Amino acid sequence: MNTIVDSSTFVNSKVGFMSQRKTITVDESVVSCCSPIVTETLSEEQAHDLAQIFGALSDPARLRMLSLIASEPEVCSCSLEGPLAKSQPTISHHTRILAEAGLIAGEKRGRWMWWRVVPERLQEVSRLLSV
Repeated sequence: MNTIVDSSTFVNSKVGFMSQRKTITVDESVVSCCSPIVTETLSEEQAHDLAQIFGALSDPARLRMLSLIASEPEVCSCSLEGPLAKSQPTISHHTRILAEAGLIAGEKRGRWMWWRVVPERLQEVSRLLSV
């Protein structure tokens, strides 16, 4: 019985910590390949890439998921079910879309996926939208 209580306490403390906001600094040298959207016309490839990112971010559950993942160095899929009130198959669906857009990357460990943000991708989006 203590294992369940200890496990629940551990998960709750991690979820609470995950909900704290963190900032990502932009390193211009990492994303210097493309001009901001407001200063130069996007190529067809850039427009397609950006549309995929915006599509991935157009769902509130995925936005919350990305913020939870970005708040930690890495997050287990199992830790996303409670805060998002979504089932494991739904979590998998949303993480797949974020991963296809290049916003997160995962590593399978045992039966669970561990996710982390791809900072360079977020920096690229931020830079493309800057004025």
